[in-house]
Amino acid sequence: MQIIRYTFYTLVLLITSLSLQAGSLPDFTELVEENGRAVVNISTRHKISASQHPWGRLKDELGDNLQIPEGSPFGDLFKRFLGEGEIPQQPRDSTSLGSGFIISENGFIITNHHVVEGADEILVRLSDKRELPARLIGSDKFSDIALLKVEAEDLPVVEIGNSSDLRVGEWVLAIGSPFGFDHSATAGIVSAKGRSLPRANYVPFIQTDVAINPGNSGGPLFNLDGKVVGINSQIYSRTGGFMGLSFSIPVEVAMDVVNQLKQSGTVSRGWLGVYIQEITHEIAQSFELDKPVGALVSQVIAGSPAEKSAFKAGDVILSFNKKPILDSSDLPPLVGRVRVGSKVPVLILRDGKKKTLMVTIEELPSEDKPIAAAKTRPAKSNRIGVEVVDLDAESLQDLGRGVLIRKVIPAGPAALSGLIPGDVLLQLDRKNIKNVADFRKKVANLPIGRMIPVLVHRQGADQFIVMKISDSE
Repeated sequence: MQIIRYTFYTLVLLITSLSLQAGSLPDFTELVEENGRAVVNISTRHKISASQHPWGRLKDELGDNLQIPEGSPFGDLFKRFLGEGEIPQQPRDSTSLGSGFIISENGFIITNHHVVEGADEILVRLSDKRELPARLIGSDKFSDIALLKVEAEDLPVVEIGNSSDLRVGEWVLAIGSPFGFDHSATAGIVSAKGRSLPRANYVPFIQTDVAINPGNSGGPLFNLDGKVVGINSQIYSRTGGFMGLSFSIPVEVAMDVVNQLKQSGTVSRGWLGVYIQEITHEIAQSFELDKPVGALVSQVIAGSPAEKSAFKAGDVILSFNKKPILDSSDLPPLVGRVRVGSKVPVLILRDGKKKTLMVTIEELPSEDKPIAAAKTRPAKSNRIGVEVVDLDAESLQDLGRGVLIRKVIPAGPAALSGLIPGDVLLQLDRKNIKNVADFRKKVANLPIGRMIPVLVHRQGADQFIVMKISDSE
């Protein structure tokens, strides 16, 4: 009898606990009902010419060399790989799907740049099943934001929130059209903030575990107050589908871009003119830093605002415009959002001392100029394990200093630190290298048993690596 009574009480406690847990979970029904009408499906049409078709491209490249005998078993293989059928003589259409949301009653709509990139026609499907042609007001690939306009009035709109108020662990909800399934709602939590992704240096992404799939791109991310805090943009996936890592553009970034697109149809960004890299524990040790914080300047671009303000390679940027820089990825979004022409303070650490530089921010150029290096006569240095040569006249004019590594000796300090043939050594232990003769002198004076920073020019960019010369060298 006591066992039965104990089991009964245990079940009651378990059911009560589950009920309390269920009651603590958010209810998204009202949020979806109030905001779902302002979310739209976006389809685009791209006209593909015959020369863009896989068969057409192959024929253009191979010309008369593309000969597939009649009845050849390779014929079917080529068709399956490149596309069925003969080379089209007329242009054909290609369609893509995405999402968006309405921000004004008269028809302004936000979506992703990659959703509408290259589109010849854009069609917006509203929640009431109306389909309206959209006009592209402007698009910005750096932030992945595009602004559309449809001709309509009294449309439902979303309320814009503030992503800076988001906290990691907070519930958020996405509405979009994954795989074309309109107005699908998925929920999750904020996993992290301020994420930096490859080829997206000017966006501090919001990371969530909200289920995002192809077709969700451009759709809104809501907080529990029903306000848009982000625009769903990217996922990390090894399969092409959702794997628990989704990334959204902060709404402040998106609205800044939208306002510029409305005014001029283009977007201007602030430019400092430095290449930076992350400060690892090894680099922090070599620069005698207490901890690995800040952004390490590996290169100052000629003619840039940074050069005009006397920045140097090896400077550690600790704060920009009075905002702390904890990681190197913190800097680009801050610089990009500064209005062109503004003068801002930058706190740096140079040779162990803090210093504030005032810099006037200019507009980000469209392209960076590549810098090349070349070989001349060789010179050996087995102390760090490299063979180096002087730069040719053109490379020396571009870089201003340095020697080119022609060979790296296996298992030497240079090889262990990651140096490779083709690298240009610009600095050893924070001292510029003028030429081969100067290189020999500086190598002879390198300290033993301490991490030393080495500035290297590789594939058009400068970066610091760390090298240590042991007692046996």
